[in-house]
Amino acid sequence: MGAGFLLLAALRTVQGCLVVRYRWNLRHQREYAVTSDEIPWSDNQLFLGRGFRWDQRHTQRLHEARLPFNQDLLKPGMISSTLGIFRRPSTSVVSVGGDPAIHGVEPAESDIWMEIGDRVGHTLVLGTTRVGKTRLAELLITQDIRRGEVVIVFDPKGDLDLLRRVYAEAKRAGRIGQLFMFHLGHPELSARYNPVGNFSRITEVATRIAGQLPSEGESAAFKEFVWRFVNVMARALVALGRKPDYEQINRYASNVEPLLVDYFEYWFDREPAAAGWHEELESMPIDKKSLDKGLQSRGVRAVTLVEYARRKKLYDPIAHALASTLNYEKSYFDKLVASLLPLMEKLTTGRTAALLSPAYDDLDDWRPVFDWTSVINLGGIVYIGLDALSDYEVAAAVGNSMFADLTSVAGNLYKFGAGHGLPGETKSRRVAIHADEFNELIGDEFIPLLNKAGGAGFQVTAYTQTWSDVEARIGSRAKAGQIAGNFNTLIMLRVKEMATAELLTDQLPEVRVVSTVVSSSVTDTNDPADFADFASRNEDRILTESAPTLSPSDLVQLPKGQAFALIHGGLLYKIRMPLPNGSHDPMMPESIAAIGRELKTLTGADIQRKPRAVAVEGKGVGF
Repeated sequence: MGAGFLLLAALRTVQGCLVVRYRWNLRHQREYAVTSDEIPWSDNQLFLGRGFRWDQRHTQRLHEARLPFNQDLLKPGMISSTLGIFRRPSTSVVSVGGDPAIHGVEPAESDIWMEIGDRVGHTLVLGTTRVGKTRLAELLITQDIRRGEVVIVFDPKGDLDLLRRVYAEAKRAGRIGQLFMFHLGHPELSARYNPVGNFSRITEVATRIAGQLPSEGESAAFKEFVWRFVNVMARALVALGRKPDYEQINRYASNVEPLLVDYFEYWFDREPAAAGWHEELESMPIDKKSLDKGLQSRGVRAVTLVEYARRKKLYDPIAHALASTLNYEKSYFDKLVASLLPLMEKLTTGRTAALLSPAYDDLDDWRPVFDWTSVINLGGIVYIGLDALSDYEVAAAVGNSMFADLTSVAGNLYKFGAGHGLPGETKSRRVAIHADEFNELIGDEFIPLLNKAGGAGFQVTAYTQTWSDVEARIGSRAKAGQIAGNFNTLIMLRVKEMATAELLTDQLPEVRVVSTVVSSSVTDTNDPADFADFASRNEDRILTESAPTLSPSDLVQLPKGQAFALIHGGLLYKIRMPLPNGSHDPMMPESIAAIGRELKTLTGADIQRKPRAVAVEGKGVGF
């Protein structure tokens, strides 16, 4: 009998410990910190953190924990309060705020993994400032680098900690030689990139530039004119064997005549019907008064070349398009392209010009020039710091051009596969794109990237604070909804906007929660023959009612570093992301200058002197 009582006591002790542990979890935040070496990773799965799958049981427990008569259970006990008076404050404990009961409703947690195959459906991460978005980005980027994927990180703010993390993980994975750093805020240390230099169709150059211009109301007509004008210039530059860049577009947008003269002379030299054009041109009289008003304001050389082609009845589509620009009176023409010139000035002023319009023949410049096709074939890692806090418009223009370029590259990969045009077989690679504060980068070119790039192995992870930021940036609620519909995975940290929280809660079903209603009544007895003077009744009624799986207020109260994740086809998980361990990481550089020094040592002049492929429509690939 004594043994039976001891066994029953042991059972009750275990049950009591579970209850105490559960109540402790409702009141306290559990610390979760790992070093970089301890971050789990897999070739087939993506680690998100520790947590559990959220279902009706957890909605029920959270509902019960928030009942008024259970509030005392959520306060620190007498022992904890007494010890807290004498406990010395610890600098290693990170204050995460929020309601610990949201995660404490499930004491048993495990590692949460997401299938790599689900990532091509793209991932949206939402969370207000300073709640762990960048930490989550570091966690995902670390795993992508270790898996050997192509990693492209867009950081509009130019966060130094994120750059240091990318650098440290590239070095730890033995991939430091594949790292490119593009930073508008540090052009002396940055790699160089031509946003309009690589394309599969020549019209992409005009689309990337004109896409930055306003298109509302009367501006739409000017935008279309600018598109045609830039397209003409790009066609002429490619035909002349020159790679389009912002500086050339800016130069010829202000004065197209030098480009016209170069192209006409190039054309006449190769046109059999124009043999001897040099001599004929010198002897051909031109009376400017007899010309159209637009031609009268133009230079003599340009007008003479156009008149020569007209009189000889020569035709070339590019030459004809260039000549048509001279028909506009110069002051009127300048008004038509007035919206283009400020944009070009922003992109070609100061040290930024050398980054976006690289001089390929400058062998003294150690900074490498990269393009997305080369990065993908190399299996590279690219950090893009756009320094948006210093110049928002330049950052947005460069970011949009990069996204448009990536969309074009995705189209080529989708059609032809990896390594198209290169000898031998090229390994097909997944391309992980991480876009922090992507509401500052988003434009119309982002929609096809989400819609169609998954088939090319592109997997986009976008981070932003509120969905209203996206709607404000894109300028259309319908387009914003179209973008949201292309993110199959949603991770939501603490948010402050109800509309943002409802992006998650509206996708969740309602569940049945149980409530207990206590009822008590007393009835007097008026029968004098009855011995009892009254009858009492006490009962507990169990009722069920519909309740949302999560409410927006739950997302407002999330602690830092915690999130709800809608993955695996709509399954809801509650996760805690690991916080950085306080120990020093030997791979972490001290400053951006240290990163620049090592990249200069690694890349040097050898990379710069390698020939760069130039895509020319209809002419294959040349150097």
